[in-house]
Amino acid sequence: MAMAVAETISNGGELVVEAGTGVGKTYAYLVPVLLSGQRALVSTATKALQDQLFSRDIPKLIDALNLPIRVALLKGRGSYLCTLRLSQARQSHDASLRIHMHALSKIETWAQSTRTGDLSELTGLDDRSPVIPLVTSTRDNCLGSPCPNFKSCHVNLARKEAMSADVVVINHHLFFADLNVRETGMAELLPSVQAVVFDEAHQLNEIGINFLGRHLSTSQLLELTRDTLGAGVQWARGLVDWTLICSVMEKSIRDLRLTAQNSRPGSRLRWTEPVPDGMETSEWLLAMSQLQVALQAAQAALDTVSEMAPDFVRLHERVTLQLRLIQDFQDPCAEGSVRWVEVGAQMRLVESPLDISSAVQTHMLQKQVNEHTQAPAPGSQKAWIFTSATLGEDDQMRWFTEPCGLSESRKLRVASPFDYANMAAVYVPPGMPKPNDITHTRQVSSWVEKHARQLGGRTLVLTTTLNAMRQIGEALTAALGQSGELEILVQGQGPKRRLMERFREGSNEGGLGCILVASASFWEGFDVPGDALQLVVIDKLPFPPPNDPLVEARSQRLELLGKSSFSDYSLPEAAVALKQGAGRLIRSETDQGILVVCDPRLTGMAYGRRLLACLPPMQRIHTEVEFEESLTRLTKTSTRP
Repeated sequence: MAMAVAETISNGGELVVEAGTGVGKTYAYLVPVLLSGQRALVSTATKALQDQLFSRDIPKLIDALNLPIRVALLKGRGSYLCTLRLSQARQSHDASLRIHMHALSKIETWAQSTRTGDLSELTGLDDRSPVIPLVTSTRDNCLGSPCPNFKSCHVNLARKEAMSADVVVINHHLFFADLNVRETGMAELLPSVQAVVFDEAHQLNEIGINFLGRHLSTSQLLELTRDTLGAGVQWARGLVDWTLICSVMEKSIRDLRLTAQNSRPGSRLRWTEPVPDGMETSEWLLAMSQLQVALQAAQAALDTVSEMAPDFVRLHERVTLQLRLIQDFQDPCAEGSVRWVEVGAQMRLVESPLDISSAVQTHMLQKQVNEHTQAPAPGSQKAWIFTSATLGEDDQMRWFTEPCGLSESRKLRVASPFDYANMAAVYVPPGMPKPNDITHTRQVSSWVEKHARQLGGRTLVLTTTLNAMRQIGEALTAALGQSGELEILVQGQGPKRRLMERFREGSNEGGLGCILVASASFWEGFDVPGDALQLVVIDKLPFPPPNDPLVEARSQRLELLGKSSFSDYSLPEAAVALKQGAGRLIRSETDQGILVVCDPRLTGMAYGRRLLACLPPMQRIHTEVEFEESLTRLTKTSTRP
């Protein structure tokens, strides 16, 4: 893998590498990148992986190779303290801010000593803390160069540092945000680098389509309303009736949200007609019209005071942008895109491309079709490296390369060095009902209760839906948690980082063994080497939800092309997700464990063989007796004196 990366950096072009667990893919791309002497950009899926690369992996290699290399870390503006917003939050008379005064004081103390302003440095601050939006800026509310704190702005200082570094570590969200709005600093940085590496590249397509489409959310509109009222009262009190204008805006936003009051929270409403499915036509059209009128009134008011403060200029731009989006959503959906409404505590209007292939070809690889364009000289072309442990089920990795526009790239698959045949086994419990049976979730809960008790915890339960996660979590808590036999951890009950730390501790130092019940965000990126995790239970095969508008649109496109939406889309999606979930089990060369899939379709349907072939070469357990024997062996190996 390292040789392939080195050749790609030398010659240019695109390389796609699937590197199994234990290969050491991070070092396999970092060593040739660092030794090349070329400026490079390394992008990861999450901020946690970014911090690991910047703080641990790259410094370790720079020391080992004795290289004079400057490295910079660049995140989105929401990761950096905004000193102006911090002072505004402290001076605000908003009664709701009083409950955050202790946290604000802690941030103020830290602000005096931090060099980077990166909020991840601040221990004890949860990623989901409601204080973070109060002390960070967004593209919407940042004042830019007119800001009185512009010279000391942490975001701009981070961008300057990135421009002078040899290697810059970013994340996929930041990269695609820039492709869409050209605001993150990538526009200046990307042309100056010779090599770009995307680690955890399997997330690129889903992250990319989120940024390359259009979005209009009631939460964003409410924030605009609050900012307008705050600036109006502060800088132009008495010149405009800001309270009236903003109360009309707020009512129109809440009325829009109420049009979906009969829809289930968490649902995505199909939007192929002028009005989304399940909406009353007259209510929807009236709500959109009232919102438009309210924003136009705010726009006119801001126009009259725009010269009084930079805040008003920025607010006017934001209102204008929202009005343009409202008009866009009243026009027909763009070709090659799909539109839907997301219903939650807030409402989100979304129009998204079906994949990122066009954006990758034109904006990243810059392969516009032009018969007069000459082929670049060898070595002058930028190198693009895409790598992950899971990129598809076939050697061409079509699941990844086709939606990302990389079908013509060089491809390499590197198998895991782990001895799966002796380290792990896969088991489908006989007699388990089909997933659409109303008793399925209850049966899964009972099965986990029995066998996790025998193992003393050490169990990760991965579900395909939040509803199943809650039901299984509640059942296990009632059966094992309340009695104090085992500690039941359920996603959402606390910060993800804390849940992971507690699970990794296991029963060390006399603590209780743990069962962790989790959904989507724990299927990947959750690393538990050692015997704290020896049983991974998946409730059902992770097929994409058929009634999701994006899934529907992708399936329809394949059917129009004469392909099978099931064989060419749903099955590959399930295969990659299953492979990711199974990858939680074996994380080091001394691990041992069992993967349990509580879905009889894996062994009872013809397509089950295709899914089993995607898993690492584990042993197959066929009977309950064999499983009990395997579990007993695990229990003995994990028993501590």
